[in-house]
Amino acid sequence: MKKSLVIIALIVLADQLLKFWVKLNMRIGETIHLLGDRINLYFIENNGMAFGMEFAGETGKLILTFVRIVAVVGLFWFMNQANKRKYHNGVVWCFSLIIAGAIGNVFDSIFYGVIFSESTVINKAVLFPEGGGYAGLFHGKVVDMFYCPIVRANWPEWVPFVGGKYFEFFRPIFNIADSAITIGVFWLFFAYRRWFGDAK
Repeated sequence: MKKSLVIIALIVLADQLLKFWVKLNMRIGETIHLLGDRINLYFIENNGMAFGMEFAGETGKLILTFVRIVAVVGLFWFMNQANKRKYHNGVVWCFSLIIAGAIGNVFDSIFYGVIFSESTVINKAVLFPEGGGYAGLFHGKVVDMFYCPIVRANWPEWVPFVGGKYFEFFRPIFNIADSAITIGVFWLFFAYRRWFGDAK
């Protein structure tokens, strides 16, 4: 259990340190090329779903944050049970990744509106600005920054519906928390049968 808590703490710390750096040093839409134009830091913000997706405006944002908090509590309980029952270590590590990712994005949603001024295409954010932040508690925006268009091409003309159109992979912009959740879920999905066999 201690190793799991260390994993969670390290991922949340890395996620938050990078988000703080981006908020304080970049403007919305600003790009920093890390590996040519294939791996970039590209600063955007969203209302809380992974990979920049939206959900039902401000009401949806509050619902999503509440669901995430409940999910984190539930996942902690399950991880503790898995540890007690001596499940495969991979199960505990997967849930550690998912929990860490959820905590990272929940932190943004709960606190960023209070502790930061608004990031714009002109101005960088300020930490603890005079007069307060850009939104109230639970109304902060999640910071995303990794943009990795590994493949850029046009569909062949013969492909139905999309022939000749521009194609880009990978288009979504994400953060460390999103990556942790995605890795944890896919790892659990693909290794489930190996870890549990046919057990229900």
